[in-house]
Amino acid sequence: MQLKKVVLAYSGGLDTSVIIPWLKENYGCEVICFVADVGQEEELEGLEERALKAGASKLYIRDLTQEFVNDFIFPTLKAGAIYEEYLLGTSFARPLIAKNLVEIAHQEGADAIAHGATGKGNDQVRFEVTIHALDPELKVIAPWRIWDLRSREDEITYAQAKGIDVPVKKDRPYSIDRNIWHVSHEGADLEDPANPPQDDIYQMITPPEKAPDKPTFVEIGFEQGIPKTIDGKEYDGVALLRTLNKIAGENGVGILDIVENRLVGMKSRGVYETPGGTVLYKAHRSLESLTLDRDTMHFKSLVAQRYAELVYDGLWYSPLREALDAFVNATQKTVTGTVKVKLYKGNCMPVAIESPYSLYHRGIASFGYSELYDHKDAAGFINLFSLPLKVRGLMRKKAEEKA
Repeated sequence: MQLKKVVLAYSGGLDTSVIIPWLKENYGCEVICFVADVGQEEELEGLEERALKAGASKLYIRDLTQEFVNDFIFPTLKAGAIYEEYLLGTSFARPLIAKNLVEIAHQEGADAIAHGATGKGNDQVRFEVTIHALDPELKVIAPWRIWDLRSREDEITYAQAKGIDVPVKKDRPYSIDRNIWHVSHEGADLEDPANPPQDDIYQMITPPEKAPDKPTFVEIGFEQGIPKTIDGKEYDGVALLRTLNKIAGENGVGILDIVENRLVGMKSRGVYETPGGTVLYKAHRSLESLTLDRDTMHFKSLVAQRYAELVYDGLWYSPLREALDAFVNATQKTVTGTVKVKLYKGNCMPVAIESPYSLYHRGIASFGYSELYDHKDAAGFINLFSLPLKVRGLMRKKAEEKA
């Protein structure tokens, strides 16, 4: 394959640092790196120098944090989408990154896009499905599927031979993905589900047993399903999430250690830190319990599962995901109000909910007398509700008598 320019999704980590010289060696092409700032903060320092030293001709850095929060995180939150307990932190960042890779490839007149996702992971699918959707003619290079390097240890040896400094050591070569929503940890000793995660891996969260001995209460205000305030103070999406990450992280909230079913067919073990996101999901769900009717809430649970699968599988730019958004947005018109949450040593418990659209009527729900509810009405309701089962029971009894 003859290539002149390749745009590489670059993070500065082990995989993508090694890919730069590998692309130049194998394709003789110019390598242009792209870094998406999706809230990883300090990890961006020194990336340009590192990329150029590894052989890239230039580095693009785009601050996508606001777009990430408003156009990817909050729609997923409103949907209530959760994949096997996982709050999709890596999943919905990839389509946004891939979209910008395509834009830069067009701007630079590149022949192809390269990424550092492994041949066993979900990210290869998420990147490439998005690229194919937005520009079917762009070539995609996935080095992990074609090169001779078989492990992260091999990559470290290759990097050292090329004089490339990478922020990974052979004794603890974790694969880490960080953005404003979460930090994920995979690989090394975590590959054995029998090994508990070590406390020193956490970057956003204080281990629960080391969290404060007194609970912290925080009140989240929502408008049509979107979080807007913390303790009555209004924030934009990015500032709100960063503030909540700090509060929840200090209280040990948001650690998830699971074995999940990957799209590519295998099980994998991951440890996730999602402090602010955990609080938002629980608060949002709690507010919906007050403001959504029974049928809508139950059907929305089905939509949430399908939405989560689409996001996890990299199908963000699919017609179905866009159509489901229309349903979700309709359900969120009354999801406005406040939720007070208690945070204590890893626990996150909604303790108070208020909304001008509350469907909870104390006069009806109370065990006391109410003019709006006559207890005698329940008898007729039960008779009608149970009628099919009553008829079936009579039929069965009649059949048994004949036997």
